[in-house]
Amino acid sequence: MKNEEKAIKPVKFGEAIIVLLLMLIIMGTGVIKFGLSPTTPVLLVIALVILWAKVRGADWDTIHEGIVEGIKTGIIPIFIFLLIGALISVWIAAGIIPSMMVFGFHLISAQWFVPSVFLVCAIVGTSIGSAFTIISTIGIALFGMGTTMGFNPALVAGAIISGAIFGDKTSPLSDSTNLASAIAESELFAHIKNLMWSTIPAFVVSLVLYFILGTGSSDANAMGKINSTVATLNANFSITWWAALPIIVMFVCAWRKIPAIETLLLNVGLGILMLFIEKPSTSLSSVATMIESGFVSKTGNGSVDALLSRGGISAMMATVSLIILTLTLGGLLMKFNIIQTAMVPLAKRLKGNGSLVTAAILSGIGVNIFVGEQYLSVILPGKAFKQTFNEKGLDNLALSRVLEDGGTVINYLVPWGVAAVFAANTLGVSTLAYLPFCFFSLFSPVFSILSGFTGIGLKRLPSTDDSSATSATMAANGR
Repeated sequence: MKNEEKAIKPVKFGEAIIVLLLMLIIMGTGVIKFGLSPTTPVLLVIALVILWAKVRGADWDTIHEGIVEGIKTGIIPIFIFLLIGALISVWIAAGIIPSMMVFGFHLISAQWFVPSVFLVCAIVGTSIGSAFTIISTIGIALFGMGTTMGFNPALVAGAIISGAIFGDKTSPLSDSTNLASAIAESELFAHIKNLMWSTIPAFVVSLVLYFILGTGSSDANAMGKINSTVATLNANFSITWWAALPIIVMFVCAWRKIPAIETLLLNVGLGILMLFIEKPSTSLSSVATMIESGFVSKTGNGSVDALLSRGGISAMMATVSLIILTLTLGGLLMKFNIIQTAMVPLAKRLKGNGSLVTAAILSGIGVNIFVGEQYLSVILPGKAFKQTFNEKGLDNLALSRVLEDGGTVINYLVPWGVAAVFAANTLGVSTLAYLPFCFFSLFSPVFSILSGFTGIGLKRLPSTDDSSATSATMAANGR
């Protein structure tokens, strides 16, 4: 008991800030300056945090508890990532993703391709409520179409991810949206409605920018690439309208509120069934290998093979390893109260609504940067700022919107963030490459901060408004 009390003795504010700044310098320098994969810098930071804890007298049991508590929160997402790896390979082999690409070439205009991508991902994402699912299914098909047409891969990836985040943020089926609502103790649909004050402006600005940057032309060269790709896909995959069946099943599962794991397992099974129907000669061993190692495209067309040779559980292991490391880091930081110590005093010193909203958003961004975990970027600021928001007369809806704008959407912009690593590995575009084009994530916190300073759309507690009105009435009556 004495060892545990000694291990978790209060951390001073200055000490917490120094630890966090050193973490940021190490991870930022490694990833941005030296171009390293985030895995090694994060591992180095974990080692230094453990060293710091030991110097302060922490025992190994307490350190291990922090690691376990951190990783435990990510078990379900990790399993989901593994299922998505299997889903991608099965959907390609069964002709589902190739069919989406072929039909998409006929339905989406090359002239307005990038804004169309943003809109499609936003609409479908709102219906499904999972950005990861959109990116790993429809996103892959749209990405293949965009690169075939000659668009900047980073721009296309940014449009896909932005649309997927919009859908995830505004869907009542989204885990992150439900989490933000629950942490702030606000009603879910009221929370989604209140999100529109920052979400709609960010959506409009993003759409305008995608129109400006993402317009193309249907010149002979582009059309030649499209025709060549379509011919290759038709010759090597089963292109059929039945490919829409798994998408329909996914919508039905979302409507019925079936959890993600069950939905993915159902779709993997459906994809395998379609594969056996289309190609009865397929062996069980080849399906097992594909699920484990991914689908390998052998069409003879280099660009098509590069796009469609992906998926598999093993392909997700790099993402899973980084998730485990970031969750480990988050667990240690929470076990030794480093994040909490840095955030709570800041929340108590803020006075104006604008500065309070800004600080809460920056805290969410900070947790994303220091920990790289999307859920913690909602949970920690939510707990730290809830009382202060209420004391300032702000409704819980004001806080829940800030948690989304500073936490949920930002994780896709941090190279070592769980969501960013997943998106980068799935689409094959680095986070730093697509970051400048992920407009929705960039502008959501901006409009939320503007709302804080202007008061437009900033939900206040009814009691505050009532007390203000009562005070005004009393003053008018000379009392």
